[in-house]
Amino acid sequence: MLRWIQQGIKENIMYKVNKAQFVLCAAWKSQWPENDLPEICLAGRSNVGKSSLINTITNHSKLAKVSGTPGKTRTLNFFNINDELKLVDVPGYGYAKVNDKIKESFGDMIDTYLRERDVLKGLVLIVDYRHKPTRDDIEMYEYAKYYEIPVIVVATKADKIPRGKWNKHESIIKKKLNFDKNDHFIVFSSVTRDGYDEAWDTILAEL
Repeated sequence: MLRWIQQGIKENIMYKVNKAQFVLCAAWKSQWPENDLPEICLAGRSNVGKSSLINTITNHSKLAKVSGTPGKTRTLNFFNINDELKLVDVPGYGYAKVNDKIKESFGDMIDTYLRERDVLKGLVLIVDYRHKPTRDDIEMYEYAKYYEIPVIVVATKADKIPRGKWNKHESIIKKKLNFDKNDHFIVFSSVTRDGYDEAWDTILAEL
């Protein structure tokens, strides 16, 4: 199966999502699904556009629920993609109105998953292209680097910035993160679908 995916990448064949299915949500390690497929974790601050990214790359407008209330996701949400991999949506961080006890439980949940999940192949760190990375963004990036988890930085909401300013914003984000040139940086928009093919090519290359 993975050989077929990698062959498609080599031949520059666009990845087609035929199946995108919610599997389960898990608050505890005991609730994690079976280790039957490689997994890619998606993390980012609340309201950064994580759910919109998932829905766009899976061509499924309602797969991940887009909420007007930041901090609403409080579990790990697993999605089966084509029976070939799972995308794992983790709770958004950095929302001030979530109390400290909940923030701590979020942190423990994500920490346990990132350190102990054998089938985890990479972390997609989602940042807002319009703004400098937050302290939480920087800490998440540094955490992944410390544990040697491959990182793909996806800068969302690119449609809100004139293309002539894209390079400037990319440079600002990379400098703030102390970005490793061996990692991947993708400019993305759920509105224009910029970055769609590159996102899939990069994700699949980590499997």
